[in-house]
Order: sequence, then structure tokens, then C-alpha cells
Amino acid sequence: MAIPIVDPNAPSFTKKNINLADARLGAKAISCSDEFFAPLERMLNPEPAVFIPGKYDTNGKWMDGWETRRKRIQGQDWAIIQLARPGLIRGFDIDTSHFTGNYAPAITIQGCFDNADPTEHSNWFDIVIPTNLQGNQHHYVEVPETARVSHLKITIFPDGGIARLRVFGQPDIDWKSLSPKQLIDFAAVENGAYVIATNNEHFGLANNLLLPGRGVNMGDGWETRRRREPGYDWCVIKLAHAANLEKIEVDTCHFKGNYPDQCSFQAQSVTGGTDQSVITESMFWPILMPQQKLSMDHQHYFSTEINPLKKVTHVRFNIFPDGGVSRIRLWGSIA
Repeated sequence: MAIPIVDPNAPSFTKKNINLADARLGAKAISCSDEFFAPLERMLNPEPAVFIPGKYDTNGKWMDGWETRRKRIQGQDWAIIQLARPGLIRGFDIDTSHFTGNYAPAITIQGCFDNADPTEHSNWFDIVIPTNLQGNQHHYVEVPETARVSHLKITIFPDGGIARLRVFGQPDIDWKSLSPKQLIDFAAVENGAYVIATNNEHFGLANNLLLPGRGVNMGDGWETRRRREPGYDWCVIKLAHAANLEKIEVDTCHFKGNYPDQCSFQAQSVTGGTDQSVITESMFWPILMPQQKLSMDHQHYFSTEINPLKKVTHVRFNIFPDGGVSRIRLWGSIA
């Protein structure tokens, strides 16, 4: 399903980086000291945490997050997670939504790089020093760009619950080691692509376009409201790396009575400026692919229709006049 915008006033690092702790991208719960009331893996769910009144399981109140039992001895609880991809971390959203009398009062976060599951002897280093938490709120913590991190160790003092941990950063990909002839999806979120802006995402977020796999339902895509005035809808995407694009996929999976009639792409090599200037300039970018007819619930592939633009860093995806698209893929070679 689509993930609603949790906090439109969240800091910019949450919008310019991907969530490396997103379970959909491959992040995993490895181990923890305790998960009596709620399992660690729930903390990596990208959906906003929910509260269901009256829902209990065999151990007590059902909570949407990671929650340990009340500690009756000295010490603290901890958990180890594996990021979806090794990356460079820029910040965190430590979310205690719906945890009120049972939230973790304080937290530290350490990181390491390890090709296997880490141990206490791994080379852990501090990323977030001891930080106080409050109940039922987001805690945004921006950090200096870290060294390469594959795993995180979360320690809570002394016990309690965290609804979600979102780890914002960029995958650390050695682009120079890849073959210049290798076809890569430069619009894949797991490679570092992200949406800069869109004019509308009433029914589904534009970032869903960049997720792996095909959409699971109509809510798992980008869908705009019904347009009642002239014009068209659009979104601007920063590619994972400068690329020479050769093949495009536009997938309208699950969109039947509401798919766009046509789509097009514009592209540019952007070397400076702000996100706002990029949005304004994108209206005048060269045409990467002119308008093409779309069909319902269908994977569309384009190659001969693509104009040979070089060193593309950003694209503007236009849909005419409105509607929903599940995924897009932009394959090409490294520029």
C-alpha cells in the first residue's frame, strides 16, 4: 500500500536520501536482547506506525514497533540490524509514535562495516551519542556523513519501545568498478535515486515509482488526483549517477480505469543550483522521450523512442493528463 506523508515538515536530509533501514529494500533484523512485547522486525516496517485499540496478543498489548519487557535487573536492551545496502549515513528518524508510557527513554546508535553478521568484537563506532527520547513523536537526528556502514547496533536505556527507525543516507556504490557497458537501473531507489518534487501525489507517493519489484496493488504506485483543468502532472527525479540512458520501462501494474493516457520524459545534466531551480528549469529540459501512448495494467518498454542525451543526472517524468503509474525503470550505462 502507499505510504502517506508522515511529516511534511521533516528536515531536508529525510527527503534527499533513502531509508537504508527499509525492509522492502532488504534491511533485516539480525538479533536483539529482548523482544517480548513486539518483535524487532516491526521497527523496520516502512509504513507509518499504527495503534489498534483493544488489540492484544498472548504477551500483552499489541504494539507496532520493537518493545522489550520491563527490565528488573541492571543493564540495557540492544538490537542489531543489517542495512538494505552498505551506505553513508546522513541522519535518523527515531520514531516513538503511539509509545507513551512504554517508550525507550534514551538511545545510542553505533555502526560497523562487516561482510558477515557482526559480533561484540566487530569494529563498532559511535554515530548517535546518548540521546533522550520522548513518547509519541519523531526525533530527527542529523549526523556528519559516516564511514561506510553495513550494520547498526541500537541500545536503549534501560528498556521500552521504538515504533520505527529510519536511517537516511546513500548507498555506497563503487561506480568505477562497474563495467561501462553494464546496463544499470539509474532510477532504482536502492541505487540512490530519489524524487526531488512532484506537482501532485494525492493517492500515492511519487517515490513509489522507484521501489524494487512490481507494485503489490493500486496503492503501491504514484497516483495523482483527477485533473479538472488543462495541463498535466509530473515529477522530477535525481538519478543514482550520471548516465547515458538506453532503455525505459513504464509499468501501469494494477492501474486500469485510472492509468495515464500518455507519458513523456525530459532530461538534463545538472551541475549546480538548488532543488527549486531544478524544478523550474525542468519545464525547459530537452526531450528524452516524446509522448507515448500507455495501456492499462501493462509493462511498457521503450528504446528506439529515446533521444541520445548524454550524462543525464535528472529526469522529469510527465503523465498526460493525470492518473497512476506503478514503477519506472531507466536503464543505461555509466557516463
